[in-house]
Amino acid sequence: RVAACKVSVAHCPESNMKLASGSCPVARLLAAGVNVALGTDGCASNNDLDMFGEMRVAALHAKLIASNPEALPAPAALHMATLAGARALGLGDVTGSLEPGKAADIQAINLGGIESTPVYNVVSHLVYCTGRHQVTDVWVAGRRVLAERKLVTLDEAAVVAKAREWGAKIHAAAADRAAAPQ
Repeated sequence: RVAACKVSVAHCPESNMKLASGSCPVARLLAAGVNVALGTDGCASNNDLDMFGEMRVAALHAKLIASNPEALPAPAALHMATLAGARALGLGDVTGSLEPGKAADIQAINLGGIESTPVYNVVSHLVYCTGRHQVTDVWVAGRRVLAERKLVTLDEAAVVAKAREWGAKIHAAAADRAAAPQ
């Protein structure tokens, strides 16, 4: 019924595992024609917001729960992280794949390091071997926003300082709540 209603499912496997909130039957959903996108949920229930980690965990976990090593192949996991995600947001005609007329959203990934050598299958490597630390450059709608692992459009030191400031405020508020009489 989900496929017939053209509903998408956002699968956030690391969050689901951290919160023990259940397992998504990805292979069954895909076989039924459901658009399954991959997400990271939020930093409170995932911590690292690493899409490469999500792809790896999604592919491995789908195989485990289906008891089938072919339940979610690497190309399907990559599709979930890209075009399926764009389609889930209603943006499949705008982004999610590199095609003429679509936004040029792209990452350059260094697969030349020892942790990636040798490369036999690029898609398999992206899903099972790659980490966010290997992303060197990013373009969003054709505009470079990360160059050689440095933010181009934001002041990184200011962003880190603001995050630390908010972290301290949240920590203080949590401490106040914990100390308040119940």
